[in-house]
Amino acid sequence: MCINPSARRVNLEKTNNFVRMLSRKDFLKLTGAVSLAGMLGEARSQGKLKTKAPVVVSTWDFGLEANAAAWELLVKGGYSLDAVVAGVAIPEKDPAINTVGLGGFPDRDGRVTLDACVMDEQLNCGSVACLEHIMHPAAVAKQVMEKTPHVMLTGEGALKFALEQGFKKENLLTAQAEAAWKEWLKKSEYSPSPNWELNHDTIGMLALDRQNRLSGVCTTSGMAWKMHGRVGDSPIIGAGLYVDGEVGGATCSGLGEEMIRIAASHSVVEAMRSGKSAQSACEAVIKRYYRRRGEAAKGKQVCLLAMDKNGNVGAYSLMPGFVYALTCNGVHEIRKAAYLLDA
Repeated sequence: MCINPSARRVNLEKTNNFVRMLSRKDFLKLTGAVSLAGMLGEARSQGKLKTKAPVVVSTWDFGLEANAAAWELLVKGGYSLDAVVAGVAIPEKDPAINTVGLGGFPDRDGRVTLDACVMDEQLNCGSVACLEHIMHPAAVAKQVMEKTPHVMLTGEGALKFALEQGFKKENLLTAQAEAAWKEWLKKSEYSPSPNWELNHDTIGMLALDRQNRLSGVCTTSGMAWKMHGRVGDSPIIGAGLYVDGEVGGATCSGLGEEMIRIAASHSVVEAMRSGKSAQSACEAVIKRYYRRRGEAAKGKQVCLLAMDKNGNVGAYSLMPGFVYALTCNGVHEIRKAAYLLDA
């Protein structure tokens, strides 16, 4: 459930205009005092308070600003699919975030390639992978869903389609990202950090609107210094994102290859379908992943975030460090996810 701990509260309906005027740094200062709650005991205390739609939840602390943009549409009665795409557009255009959209770190060839997918409550979905030169891949994925008979477009085909839909072609390699890439080239060592929250990661978002329509989105620039053409879980329906309006939705973050192995988001939704809560479903999938992968899972962060069809939220990760942003009942907060293993 959307349980409000003793925390600093921000009424978004009264402060949306103010929030949009803040820089990312100032916004995080403003919301830094909200509760970093959500450890295992609290996560299992779901059911004390009723959630009132709309509800929006997203991965990592930069989800705060993304939630604010999505919330603005939701409180006006907007569609959840439009809300999530508008929400993630905020980090997609933020050059300070080096794992999403503009400012994303490039592959080992110095090329910024983006992946994203969207899905609604009726199993409609769209996806783009290895897309270059377009700042908002989530919006392109929505166009794929709505205007083509396909689910996924990749590479040059995805770019051609985006340009035909009126998206602007631009250079996404910022000076900061280029400098980081050139520094990496000196040794060209490729060893992904075991805990990606140190510099943040994919943003996944789920939203339930006032008409009880559930939608989700996942968008990323993927691993820094990856092989050109590498695609992780983020644009893959069932891995990075899955939504079924009869049950709920899930998204994930962390090492994409591991999420693909277990069809992570679909697994969570199916666990909810079998009767588990959003929280217990996330826990069950992580525990099964660790049991099956054993030593191969050590040092590989896997993070799951879920919402059932009634707006109840759950989150769980393999290792500590995963935080998520939650907005419901007019309250905006960051929570820590419970986890299975000590780092």
